[in-house]
Amino acid sequence: MTAQLSPEYRKASLARFRATAERGRELDVLIVGGGVVGAGSALDAATRGLEVGIVETRDWASGTSSRSSKLLHGGLRYLEMLDFRLVQEALEERGLLLQRIAPHLARPVPFLYPLKHRFWERVYVGLGLILYDTLGLTSGRGNGVPIHKHLFRRGTLRAAPSLRSDAMIGSIRYYDAQIDDARMVATLVRTAAQYGAHAANRVTVVDFLREGERVVGARMKDQEDGSEFEVRARQVINATGVWTDETQAMVTDRGQLKVRASKGIHLVVPRDRFQSTVGLILRTEKSVLFVIPWGRHWIIGTTDTEWNLKKAHPAASSTDIDYLLEHVNKVLKRPLTREDVEGVYAGLRPLLAGESESTTKLSREHVVAHPVPGLVMIAGGKFTTYRVMAKDAVDEATRAMDEKVPASCTDRVPLVGAEGFRAVWNRRHRLADKAGVHVARVEHLLNRFGSLAGEVLDLLKERPELAEPLPGADDYLRAEAVYATTHEGARHVEDVLTRRTRISIEAWDRGVSAAPVVADLMAPLLGWSQTQRDNEVAHYLARVEAERLSQQQPDDESAEAARMGASDIVPVK
Repeated sequence: MTAQLSPEYRKASLARFRATAERGRELDVLIVGGGVVGAGSALDAATRGLEVGIVETRDWASGTSSRSSKLLHGGLRYLEMLDFRLVQEALEERGLLLQRIAPHLARPVPFLYPLKHRFWERVYVGLGLILYDTLGLTSGRGNGVPIHKHLFRRGTLRAAPSLRSDAMIGSIRYYDAQIDDARMVATLVRTAAQYGAHAANRVTVVDFLREGERVVGARMKDQEDGSEFEVRARQVINATGVWTDETQAMVTDRGQLKVRASKGIHLVVPRDRFQSTVGLILRTEKSVLFVIPWGRHWIIGTTDTEWNLKKAHPAASSTDIDYLLEHVNKVLKRPLTREDVEGVYAGLRPLLAGESESTTKLSREHVVAHPVPGLVMIAGGKFTTYRVMAKDAVDEATRAMDEKVPASCTDRVPLVGAEGFRAVWNRRHRLADKAGVHVARVEHLLNRFGSLAGEVLDLLKERPELAEPLPGADDYLRAEAVYATTHEGARHVEDVLTRRTRISIEAWDRGVSAAPVVADLMAPLLGWSQTQRDNEVAHYLARVEAERLSQQQPDDESAEAARMGASDIVPVK
C-alpha cells in the first residue's frame, strides 16, 4: 500500500477501474465526488476492509471543500437555534481532529466576541459560551482548546489594538480551531490510498450503470485523454455536494434529496493591515462575520446568498466584497479598502432544501438516502462533521451487503503525517540544521505535511535548487510544487497554486509570477510537451484575469459571465 498519489498510482487506479468489467472483479464501493465527504467515505470504507474506488471530475477539493472559512467549529449560531445535538457532534469531531486524527493540520485559534451592550449581552453571550465549552468537554473527546475568558475594554484593546474603542464595551475570548481545507482533503485521499483505496481525479461520471432498477456502477470519462470506460461496484456512494440534484437525476426523477446552493465569499488581506493577536466574530443583520488569523494573512468572511447559476465556478461580485468590507470596517480604527485585498474566493454550501426562503435558515445537518438499490446519496452537513457523514454513508451502503462488514474505525485512524508529528516537531531545529534551511522553513513544512515533512526536505538533498521559494510567494518552496505532483495528485498548475498551496489567494499577483516556474517543475514529472506546458500557464493566467474581472461586476449574473470567460483546463496533449 502507498500514500503517494503519484502519476503511476493514478494509472494503476484507472487500470483497476477498467478491470471491474470482468465478472467477479467489481469493487465493493465506488464513491463519486472528491470533496471532504467523498474522501472521508473512501477512508472509512477502506479501513473497514472493503475495496473502494473514488473519482473526482476535477481536482480533489476543487468545489466547496477548498473554499470554506477553514474553521473546525461547533457553530455558535446553532446554539441560538437550540440545535445542541449538531453543536455537540461538531465539537466532538473538532476535538478528535485536534488531538488524534490530524494534529499536524488542525490547530486552536482564539477569537474575540465584541460586546456592545452592558450587562445583558455579557450575560447572554457568556452563558452561551459556557454551554459551548461544556458541550465540548462532555463530548467524550475533550475540548482540545482553552475555555473562554471575559475581557473588559482595556484587555480587549490589548489583544486587538486596531479595534475602535467606541465599537465595544468589552469582549469575550473563546477558542475554536482551523484547518487548511484543501490540504485536509488531499491528506484524506492519501490516507485512503495507504489503506488500499483506488483514486483518480479528473475523471467524471457520464452516467450510472443499471441492471433493472439496481445501480451497479458508473460510466466514466477520463478528462485527461478523453477515453471512456465502465466501473462496476456492489454499491455506489454519491457525495457530490451542490451537484447532488444533478447526479441524482441521472438515476431517478423521484429524488429523495433536494439541495440548495448558498454562496459564501471570503477576502484575504495581509496580517499587517491591522493589529490583533486574535480573530474576531462579529454579528451582522443576516448571520455572523469571521476575521480569521491565517499565517501572514487574515481571512474575512463570509456572505450567505442563494446561488442559482452554474456551480463549477461561483464568482464573487463587487457587491459581495463591499458588504464584507463595510461590516468589518465598523469595528476597525483604520478602515480596509479594496487596495488592501490580496485575494478573494467564493464557494457554495450544499444546504438541504426546506420550507425556508432564506439560505441562512436552512439546515446544516446531513441526510443519507437510498433512492434506488445500489445507490446511496449523502448531502448537507458541514466540513467539521465530514467523518460522521462518511460513516453514515458507508453504514448505509454496507447494510445491503451480504456479509458482515466491520464497524467504522476512523475515529481511531490518524491521517498520514499525524503519527509522530509532535516528536518530529520537537526535533525541528535539528532537521533545519541537517537540511541547511532556516527553522521557520521546517516549521512551515511540518504544519503542512506533519511527520512527512522529511520527504519534502529529502528533495532538497537531490536538487538543492528546490530550496528556493516560488516567485511572488516566499512562504512556499519549489520543492512543494514537485512534491504536490509526485505525492499529492496534482495534475495541473492550477491544482498546485490554488489547492496544494494557497498561492492563488495569498500572493498579491495571485500566482501569476509563480505559474511558469511551477509549470517547468511539473512538466518533466507528467511528461508534458512544450505545448501543454504553455497551455497550462496560459490557462492559469486567464483564470486569474477572469476572476479579477468578475470581482469588478455589480451582481452575480455579470460576475459569473466574467468568470466563465476562462474555460476549464484543456485535456493533456
